[in-house]
Amino acid sequence: MRIATFMLNGQRHVGQVSADGKHVTAFALTEDQAHHGAQPIIEAMVAGHSLPELAGTPHDITHVHLEAPLPIPRRNVWCVGRNYHAHAKELQASVFKDSNTDTKAWPIVFTKVPECVVGPTADVHLPGAAVSDQIDYEAELAVVIGKGGKNIAQADAMSHVFGYTVVNDVTARDVQMRHQQWDMGKSFDTFCPMGPWLVTADEVDGRNTRVRCWVNGELRQDGPTENMIFDIPTLIETISRGITLYPGDIIATGTPAGVGMGLTPPRYIAKGDVIRVEIDGVGSIENRFV
Repeated sequence: MRIATFMLNGQRHVGQVSADGKHVTAFALTEDQAHHGAQPIIEAMVAGHSLPELAGTPHDITHVHLEAPLPIPRRNVWCVGRNYHAHAKELQASVFKDSNTDTKAWPIVFTKVPECVVGPTADVHLPGAAVSDQIDYEAELAVVIGKGGKNIAQADAMSHVFGYTVVNDVTARDVQMRHQQWDMGKSFDTFCPMGPWLVTADEVDGRNTRVRCWVNGELRQDGPTENMIFDIPTLIETISRGITLYPGDIIATGTPAGVGMGLTPPRYIAKGDVIRVEIDGVGSIENRFV
């Protein structure tokens, strides 16, 4: 099942997307429930309740405005750095130069504030050269937690996955490195495009899919998730060590090689650039940088 959050006639709705991706039908939710996007659907299903009934007729997907499936995450988005070998190599002399040289020791984990989340076609705002002129893209598969828990074992981890969505972990590279921790350089307003919907785990296996990114039509990133240094069960086990994960928590799982900083010379995002991120079995997002 694909669950979309969308605006129609000035009102937010949450709906089920048709199998062909051409239509969406709203669930019967209150205005307050719909305000939180797919969150109440996740919580209801985890609690063993039935899906809300569908209300009204299907809408052509091109006639609604898709938003991030979780437009108001309940807390920061969990993120993982250096999780593909080729990406670790391309930034080993810059972003990762002060990190543990053993890439398999522990995942690098940081967060992005909830307020940086925007929709799958929203504009991403460049902060201006006075703040940062090294804005970069990172195409990523995001895991959405269903059943919560703490100290989750790898063997049980996939049972805690509700589904998947697409994220662009937009990054201010100079700010990221300046502060020696990454949250500030990752959390600028609009720096987390997400969507186009949430695909439940019974439709796609995030351990066996493909992440790609195009910049102005040029393919820059292309990597299978099987190439992750730390797979999804390991990430869930690590992040839940002593920390309770809750339904609706989001984990962005890292990016393949091909980011702008890793090119020779580096090619950072410029005003007017359009970046498309696509993940097989999940969907695509496309955002203009303004």
